[in-house]
Amino acid sequence: MSGSYTSAAPLRGADETTAGAGSVPITVIEPERTARGGIVVLHESREFPPALQRFMVSLAGEGWIVVAPHLFHRVDDDNVHEVFGQELFDDFDAGFDWLRRRGVFPDTVGVLGFDTAGTAAFLVATNRSIGAAVSVAAPGIVTPLPAQDAALVDIAGDLQAPWLGLFGADDPATPADEVDRLREAAAAATVATLTLTFPGLAHRPDSRADSDSDGVDAQTRIYDWFDSNLR
Repeated sequence: MSGSYTSAAPLRGADETTAGAGSVPITVIEPERTARGGIVVLHESREFPPALQRFMVSLAGEGWIVVAPHLFHRVDDDNVHEVFGQELFDDFDAGFDWLRRRGVFPDTVGVLGFDTAGTAAFLVATNRSIGAAVSVAAPGIVTPLPAQDAALVDIAGDLQAPWLGLFGADDPATPADEVDRLREAAAAATVATLTLTFPGLAHRPDSRADSDSDGVDAQTRIYDWFDSNLR
C-alpha cells in the first residue's frame, strides 16, 4: 500500500514471544507506484523534523520504499541524544530484513545516514551486501567515535557498496582536511565513491530550506546516487 504508516520490524534472533522487546518501531513511506527498491534512513533525533519528513516523502516519490527505524526505542532518557554502536546496526538490519520480506532485492536496498548515523551508514557499507550508501555530515573520520572500532579513513578501502559522502565546509565535526583524507582513502576502494563538500553547512537535505540552492543540489546528488546504483 502507498502512503505513510508505522510498523514494527523484528530484530534478528529475537524471541517472537518477547513482543516489543524483539522488534524496532519503524516509520514507512511507500511510493504510489510499484517500488523499485528500498532505503533505510538512519537519523540522530528523537523526532522526525518536518524537513526530514518532506525529504523522506520525496524519496518515496522517486520510487523507493523508505524505512526509518526509531533509533531511540530502547532509551527512555530524553537527555540522551545519540544512539550508536551495535544497537544501531541491529536496527538497520531489522529495516533491511523488513524490506527483504517485502520482496526488495539486497542490491536495490540503500542506506542513508545523518551525523553519527552517517558514520554508521559508512560502516554498514564496509560489511553489508547492499546496493548503495550515503553519509551526510559523518564524523569519526580520523578519530573514532565512542563505540566506533576504527576511523573511517582506516577502513575506507573496505567499502563494499558504492558510497556518497556529503560534508559542509564549515562543519567543525568534519574539518576540511579530514574530509580530504577521507576522499583520498575512499578512492582506493573497489567500488564507486564520491566525496563532496558544500559551502557553509548547506549539505543537509534533512534540515535546509527547500529554497536553498546548495541544499537542493545536495538532495539531487542523493537522488542521483541511488538512481545510478540501486539497480
